[in-house]
Amino acid sequence: MVEIFKAAIQRGASDIHFKSGDVVRARIHGALVPLTQQRLNGDQVRQLAMKLMPHDEDRARIDQILDYDCSWGLPGLGRFRVNILRQRSSFMIVMRVIPIEIPNFDDLKLPSVLREIADYERGLILVTGVTGSGKSSSMAAMINHINATKPMHIVTLENPVEFLHRDQRSSITQRDIGTDTESFMMGLRASLRQDPDVILIGEMRDKETIDTALKAAETGHLVISTVHTKNAVQTLSRLIAVFDPNEQEMIRIRLAESLQAVISQRLIPTKDGMGRVPACEIMRVTGTIRDCIRDQSRLDEIFDLIEEGRAQYGSQSFDQHLMDLVKTNQVDFKVAKAAANNPTDFDLKMNTFGGGDTGSRAGGPDHSDPSQDMANEMTQIFGS
Repeated sequence: MVEIFKAAIQRGASDIHFKSGDVVRARIHGALVPLTQQRLNGDQVRQLAMKLMPHDEDRARIDQILDYDCSWGLPGLGRFRVNILRQRSSFMIVMRVIPIEIPNFDDLKLPSVLREIADYERGLILVTGVTGSGKSSSMAAMINHINATKPMHIVTLENPVEFLHRDQRSSITQRDIGTDTESFMMGLRASLRQDPDVILIGEMRDKETIDTALKAAETGHLVISTVHTKNAVQTLSRLIAVFDPNEQEMIRIRLAESLQAVISQRLIPTKDGMGRVPACEIMRVTGTIRDCIRDQSRLDEIFDLIEEGRAQYGSQSFDQHLMDLVKTNQVDFKVAKAAANNPTDFDLKMNTFGGGDTGSRAGGPDHSDPSQDMANEMTQIFGS
């Protein structure tokens, strides 16, 4: 099995899928690619699920489990975020690859301004995007930067713990929801009594967690978390909408006072078809943006303020970053245009300022089947 996972990781897989009645598949550069020719049966997937579960009590009740999250590691290779689920009454396993090495900003090709954002002493920083957009990696890079440069206590609340950080200049306490603490809410409340400087919350899912995260930011801590939203304005609207109408004005005021930055990202296929690169919208909260957050009728002004603040504050819109990626030949023009917030405006700006190559996209994801060696290896593990 080690060789199977190693081969998938070497091909750049971000996720590996095991499903009863199907071949093993992996998501490589954004495309879901078959890894084997043999289909798995229900018993094979169930046996693998048993091996991945860390607790005896969970293995004992495996036939009652409908959804299950855990992490699993291979020494020297990496860790995996594991989701075990039922579909059509049989088991399926989706494993997200977590590299063994903690990524830095350069590894992830993230804008250099994120170093400045990670250096904030207090307040709320949000990393947003759809599932699979690299939020966890970006937050790990921020924690890694703080860990390497500041003598602080960093507390992370994750479900499950993904990247394993080693203490450097900072001391890092990593807590697994369900194993080390009961819930995000309970862990966050407890963390405020644990002398933290930085608190990372895997996800802000509900009103109570958002409220406590804001309290932590208001009392002098740096709080880093994620929201499943597409851009900064949608993030603000989503957080405010979680609260009752009679509470929303106060939440707008609290967000305006505590929020420091929103980093929204998408992964875009590279021009050579051999990977993906993040396109980032970065909103650094200025005095004018704080005024817009307080006034619901002015939220839409934030889009223009983000673009206008690029030179002075290092903020940028998705379309500005996409233009850079095209000009530096990392992303094809047509791919960037399709991903832009405003494709027509993007086309106009690219052709006005140069760099609008309307030629066909070069390259593409590798959809070919892997070598027979991988199929043979799977046969040895799972049988024919």
